[in-house]
Amino acid sequence: MPELPKAYDAHLVESKWYRHWEEQGAFSARPDNTRDPFVIMIPPPNVTGMLHMGHILNNTLQDMLVRRARLEGKVALWQPGTDHAGIATQTKVERELRKEGLHRRDLGREKFIEKVWEWKEKHGDIIFRQLRKLGASCDWKRSTFTLDEGYERAVLTAFVKLYHRGYIYRGLRMCNWCPASQTALSNEEVIMKPQKGKLWVIRYQLVEPDRRPDGSLRNHLEISTTRPETLMGDTAVAVHPEDARYKHLIGKGIFRPFPRAEIPIIGDRAVDREFGTGCLKVTPAHDPLDFEIGQRHGLPNLDILNPDATLNALAGEPFLGLDRYEARTVAVNLLNEQGLMVKEEDYENNVGFSERADVAVEPRLTEQWWLRYPKVNEAIEAADKGFVRFHPKRWENVYLHWLKHGQKNQIDWCLSRQLWWGHRIPVWYCKGIERSDLDLENPDHVHVSVDGPPDPQNWVREEDVLDTWASSWLWPFATLGWPDDDPQKWADLKYFYPTSVLVTGFDIIFLWVARMIMAGLELMGPEKKELTGEDMAERIPFRDVYITGLIRDATRRKMSKSLGNSPDPLRLIEKYGADGLRFGIVNIAPSGQDILFSEQRIEIGRNFCNKLWNACRFRQLSGPSSDNSSLRTIVSRIHGELLDDYDHWILTRLLQANQDLGRAYKNFQCHSITRLLYDFFWRDFCDTYVEVSKSKMGREDMKESVLAIQDLVIRQLLLMAQPLTPFIAEELWSLLGYGVGDSLIQDNAIESSPALEVALRDNEVILDRTTARQVDRLDELVKKTRALKAGCQMGNNKNVTLYYKAGPSESERIESNRDSLTRLMGVAELTASPEDMDLPAAVCDLATVFLDLSGSPDVASERRRLEKELTKLHKAILAGEARLGNQAFLNKAPPRIVEGAKSKLADATAKKTELEKILARLG
Repeated sequence: MPELPKAYDAHLVESKWYRHWEEQGAFSARPDNTRDPFVIMIPPPNVTGMLHMGHILNNTLQDMLVRRARLEGKVALWQPGTDHAGIATQTKVERELRKEGLHRRDLGREKFIEKVWEWKEKHGDIIFRQLRKLGASCDWKRSTFTLDEGYERAVLTAFVKLYHRGYIYRGLRMCNWCPASQTALSNEEVIMKPQKGKLWVIRYQLVEPDRRPDGSLRNHLEISTTRPETLMGDTAVAVHPEDARYKHLIGKGIFRPFPRAEIPIIGDRAVDREFGTGCLKVTPAHDPLDFEIGQRHGLPNLDILNPDATLNALAGEPFLGLDRYEARTVAVNLLNEQGLMVKEEDYENNVGFSERADVAVEPRLTEQWWLRYPKVNEAIEAADKGFVRFHPKRWENVYLHWLKHGQKNQIDWCLSRQLWWGHRIPVWYCKGIERSDLDLENPDHVHVSVDGPPDPQNWVREEDVLDTWASSWLWPFATLGWPDDDPQKWADLKYFYPTSVLVTGFDIIFLWVARMIMAGLELMGPEKKELTGEDMAERIPFRDVYITGLIRDATRRKMSKSLGNSPDPLRLIEKYGADGLRFGIVNIAPSGQDILFSEQRIEIGRNFCNKLWNACRFRQLSGPSSDNSSLRTIVSRIHGELLDDYDHWILTRLLQANQDLGRAYKNFQCHSITRLLYDFFWRDFCDTYVEVSKSKMGREDMKESVLAIQDLVIRQLLLMAQPLTPFIAEELWSLLGYGVGDSLIQDNAIESSPALEVALRDNEVILDRTTARQVDRLDELVKKTRALKAGCQMGNNKNVTLYYKAGPSESERIESNRDSLTRLMGVAELTASPEDMDLPAAVCDLATVFLDLSGSPDVASERRRLEKELTKLHKAILAGEARLGNQAFLNKAPPRIVEGAKSKLADATAKKTELEKILARLG
């Protein structure tokens, strides 16, 4: 067996083992009906993407779950892939073209798409290479791109099915419009940002003067607006029908300032009487609320903006050709010149920005393809009845709110995008018929199919492509071959679908999670109006949804390159090692809550790995390991008759840690896993058991058994840690001679705690849990002794004597563990005393200990320490007495709670009495 190097070289180990895993096909998954499947579909990163801290957390969590499933003997598939990211990718390539003085239209559609494919082939797998650095155990041979031929066919098939089932339609509706990309956007692609702007109050002249109650004439109405550049598209002024100031004017006329024209005054309950002056300029083509008002009142739609947000001929002179913000300045100047500007004041409001182009979007009236969401009620029922479970459960409320809100407000999904890169909508229009004259219900006018019409020369295809999310909502089953009828793909689909877990962020619960659930319920089976429980169980895309938090910096700001607060993950891997980063990031990630990141907070991961390496090296230097190839060969070297209290304790703690870890995985308490591993390995094994083992190494009758226990603990610890720290676990597994195959991944499954105990019992190692629990009392004795020494400035002095006073059974326990206790306490002598002593002391459950300071006690320091502890005990006693004096508590609390409160009070009172005696003896 080779000797472990003195220091752990993470980079050497990581590159070696990842190469080995890939060469051996360790991550490949094939259907096996004798084993359970476990499937995670990676949230596909954009093909333009680079690894960021959110990817580190999300993919580490996924990898942990997948690697754990492999250890449990399941066929674990982690399906990788990338999203074509329509707007983001097209924008990047267009930016490159502009450097050459070109526009995409200079190339034409086909040549431009060829350019994008070239860019994709060059840059598209960068994030995959980065994920390999992290240790991601994806089945890379299954990698899918959302514009792959098979996947594209799935997207088009879904569109055609939903069209023929009546869910998809084309209509003139208000949408979010990006002037930079010149395409429609969904609400979820719009980021609301607070903006400091202006609120203008403008005069609109009444056609007929209005006589006020006091007899004076009013010639104008004052109207508040944040967008004077759109007033050329006004087709009415609206007031609330119950607003006493204006309701008598409903039905009369008012002049739009420019182009000057008479427009009606209308009454509509959507008007907010408290905003501004209570009068609303209605611009149906450029505001969602105005559009709804216009629909109710039959107002014309005057679209005064071009697709690039410059003003068109309908705006008139001098606005023609101006940018919208230039037009705003001109409009304000004209209003001032004409005496129509009342006032201008500062105003803050939220403005929607394109997520990709980072420009303010325009509400715009355009013809688009829309989807009425399918199976909304069933998607709600899937969560209500537990077919889909959210972790933490509170995020289920967000999911349900979105579905019910969308259903109530009849919010449809704008599917079409005015781009070239993406899935071109599979709709063909008959040549020779003007678009405005097409009858979309007439198959002689419109053809909708995956492969197109049989006589393509007579048809022209729709120019628009589908929203990127209209492909990613099919991700759980399109990646497995749906709707291909190839036998192998159907076998994969049948075995691996529904998938097991989705790990994603809370920000896309509706944008992606809910849509995938609706897609699965509608498409993964024959068309049905109503689904049974059995149908839903077979069609849902995943059984569990694990929601992660958002990573922020230490001051709670969202991480971004522009703020300079987003560290380079590859630099962190270089500095801390992949395992160190993985452990560190999960350790600071409470379930479903935001994570405050700092490098100092992830150093614990590197420290854990170094400590694990050093502990294993110490074990190797302590003596030979014999045969470590299986659990039973190790257990066979443990001599049950020689076990002492600490042996029983560490083996019991091993079983408990293994059980707790399994429960944490089952309940998706991933943030608990690092704590469980750290506490068991560092505190229980290293700080306690390895230390007490040193005193037993010199005894030949005990050495083999002690080393075997250490081998067993290390073996199981590596299995428990492997999903989180796979590289160091593999290296140590190999160097310490565990297993017989090529790697830990391939030839070992983690044993359950009952199976471990059976293996021990079969070798006549019968664990005494009562004895093990006594070590917890010994542990308190050790901790309080260390604290006593530290309080007397003797923390590092091991040449001291400690006396103890205890009952007969407690004394026997202490004496049987004398060597272990003196080593852990850091004392030279541990001596029984029949009486209390006039020395600094600590009261413990097992005994009272007295520290001999060899004639030079720091009495003042000891007195201060005891007085501080007495103050704490006094407060605890008062609280306990108050609680037990509360009749409501005594009547309502379960008996065990009441008894526990009484026991705590009695213990505190006894300790207080003991400390008061010690304090009195100090004088």
